[in-house]
Amino acid sequence: MRTITWNTADQCLSYIDQTRLPAEQVTVETQSVARLADGIRRLEARGAPALGVAGGYGVALSCLTHQNKETVTAFRDAVETDAALLRQTRPTAVNLGWGIDRVLRTALQEDTPATAFDAALREAQAIEAEDIALCHQIGAYGGALLPDTCTVLTHCNAGALACVEWGTALGVIRSAVEKGKKVSVISCETRPLNQGSRLTAFELHADGIPVRVIPDSAAAHLMQRGMIDAVVVGADRITPDAVFNKIGTYMHAICAHHHSIPFYVAAPYSTLDMTRKGMDVEIEERGRDELGFCGNRQLMPDDVETINPAFDATPLTLVTAIITDRGIFRYPYDELTHSDTGDAI
Repeated sequence: MRTITWNTADQCLSYIDQTRLPAEQVTVETQSVARLADGIRRLEARGAPALGVAGGYGVALSCLTHQNKETVTAFRDAVETDAALLRQTRPTAVNLGWGIDRVLRTALQEDTPATAFDAALREAQAIEAEDIALCHQIGAYGGALLPDTCTVLTHCNAGALACVEWGTALGVIRSAVEKGKKVSVISCETRPLNQGSRLTAFELHADGIPVRVIPDSAAAHLMQRGMIDAVVVGADRITPDAVFNKIGTYMHAICAHHHSIPFYVAAPYSTLDMTRKGMDVEIEERGRDELGFCGNRQLMPDDVETINPAFDATPLTLVTAIITDRGIFRYPYDELTHSDTGDAI
């Protein structure tokens, strides 16, 4: 399954609309930056690594769209405006801005719109290819940490649908299974949009990996009963003091710590943001309707307000290890803040 890629024949971006899963698998194909931005905002395309790829391709789309600008200056201004539009769609995840910036720098070094598009497309395709390779590397490192027979809890979706085709947290599980380990998965439903029950269970079931879905609030109970051997989650941003991931992750980390269960975070090295502290990161606030409705069914009285943060911050003191494509990092994570090489312990 390829979550997001470039359609060379039609010169457009192609990605799976994840809001339609698991009932139907529908592919969106677009040449419009505005359509892509709306798709990111609506979570048609989601997951930190996939958003890095989407951001890169968004810049390439912009370069394609503005080929006929009268001057190079007008072309560059238009592309930078589109980049800003894409960047503000999901403020918490670092990979989106990282992908945008990487391709934008490459494109704006060129002298003509045509060569800028060619360069942007090559760079975006390179990000896509790198994501596949680094997710397999994350899987190889992380899979070795799991016991030969175990049950793993995961939250939200950090699988192929959040990346290009292998996944981070689910990549760890897939790699462990590939090596012959007997791994079963407990997937939190991940309210309010149910990425765990809709997406993670969809992926694992398709792969033949045993998976059961639980209410988010049942995780601590299962830990207390000795039914969970490890927790593996993804990340949308990692600062020197915290991991930002889907809301509810912090709760699972506290419970895992209390029950002496290893809590692993699997993410590309590009997800690390050593430039700011956790308190400086904007937490995306989602709309009321995500809590107020389930499909067409109203779940709460009119005019009752909601608090609906998309992410929370888990202190690194609760994280057993961060699994990256550059290796495994462990508390107190000094090498993340004092080393430019990213060499893992």
